[in-house]
Amino acid sequence: MATERKEIGWNFDNSYARLPDLFFTRTDPTPVQTPSLIILNHSLAADLGLNGQELDSENGTAVFAGNRIPEGAMPLAQAYAGHQFGHFTKLGDGRAILLGEQISPKGERFDIQLKGPGRTPYSRGGDGRASLGPMLREYIISEAMDALGIPTTRSLAVVTTGEPVFRERTLPGAILTRVAASHLRVGTFQYTAKWGTIEELRILADYTLNRHYPDIETDENRYLALLQEVIKRQAALVAKWQLVGFIHGVMNTDNMTISGETIDYGPCAFMDTYDPATVFSSIDTQGRYAYGNQPYIAGWNLARFAETLLPLIHDNQEEAVKLAQDEISRFMELYQRNWLSGMRAKLGIFNEEDQDVTIAEDLLGMMEKYQADYTNTFRALTFEKPEDTVLMETPEFKAWSEKWQARLGRQQESKASSLQLMRSSNPAVIPRNHRVEAALDAAVNQEDYSVMGQLLDILSNPFAHSPEQADYCTLPEQSAQPYKTYCGT
Repeated sequence: MATERKEIGWNFDNSYARLPDLFFTRTDPTPVQTPSLIILNHSLAADLGLNGQELDSENGTAVFAGNRIPEGAMPLAQAYAGHQFGHFTKLGDGRAILLGEQISPKGERFDIQLKGPGRTPYSRGGDGRASLGPMLREYIISEAMDALGIPTTRSLAVVTTGEPVFRERTLPGAILTRVAASHLRVGTFQYTAKWGTIEELRILADYTLNRHYPDIETDENRYLALLQEVIKRQAALVAKWQLVGFIHGVMNTDNMTISGETIDYGPCAFMDTYDPATVFSSIDTQGRYAYGNQPYIAGWNLARFAETLLPLIHDNQEEAVKLAQDEISRFMELYQRNWLSGMRAKLGIFNEEDQDVTIAEDLLGMMEKYQADYTNTFRALTFEKPEDTVLMETPEFKAWSEKWQARLGRQQESKASSLQLMRSSNPAVIPRNHRVEAALDAAVNQEDYSVMGQLLDILSNPFAHSPEQADYCTLPEQSAQPYKTYCGT
């Protein structure tokens, strides 16, 4: 085992396992029959200090399948709760097991988690397994998000298990290895506030501060400072989602991380035609998590986080509520500031004017009215080809374009600089839903992984605007059935 650790490069520490028993249950993965490595993220492995060549072997596959516990790992399932579509419930890692925390060559700490390795004490009647399609989907989308510069969990590997999983139909089983700065969630704090003691809540908050916010130095109220920092990160994160048309699909409180990473790629998708009411998730029948609602849901989730911290923020309940409410009330302002900054960049604007929000909102209004594609509209503006959008022939576009060009003319930066800013802010490609589905269909139904490989290659540099990316900018054929996504089971 020592030789294996040296060859592969495992460098585990297990700080979470040193927390009180309330927070987790020691759980080993359930071995599988005939695992096979489908895809390995060599660049991520290198960043983690792992030897990709050694991982791409029988030993590596055994670890990714849960058949072998690497030296230094301490497998456990984490406990948490959450508001799912507004309803509070006890949850926990029902089909995920944290192997441990890899310390990278740069001294950074990353959770290494298996998703789909079998039942845990939190499985709530489930089998603890996952099917191949959703695991490959998470791999594709999470890596695309990282390439877009959006904080996210990452995907290190996917293996098939050689065993079926039974859902509406029989599907090939698979396990995803997920990498995260941590899996601490708003739901982790909700669980502790509901079923733990104030001392255990303080231990969790101190652990979070030490792990994610070590630079916070205050003699006043460090737990209020924790709330402030989480609010800042989430305001920045959700703004980035909105700027690329990403729809998470299931923004329950257990899917909001304290680190500010995007987590859980179940029913997520990217918007084609711009419409704030866009919903893809089959279970979001009321549109709670629609694209346009995401900032408001984030604020709601953060209010739930603030509630858990009240006993730590101040001994006086009334004063604690006031302090927390003051911070929560700033979320939308922070979000709007981040969003507008990003929108300025997408439009080639370097400085700030009051009318910038109107310019941006007027463009979006036209896009919604005339059912313009979100990504391709900004791409057309970037390359000065408005004729490539449905907006070109509309009566509003000429007036808007003149207003936009006048705005660009009032800044010191050159037109070339503006266009370069737009190139670096407007992706040529996103994980188009029809492209993702084609890749998954080929992989799951034909065992052809080349389509996914090509898609991953294209998505790895979304701001390249290369000729090879042109085909991946095209829209799907119109369908009588709206596109639907499903929770990854």
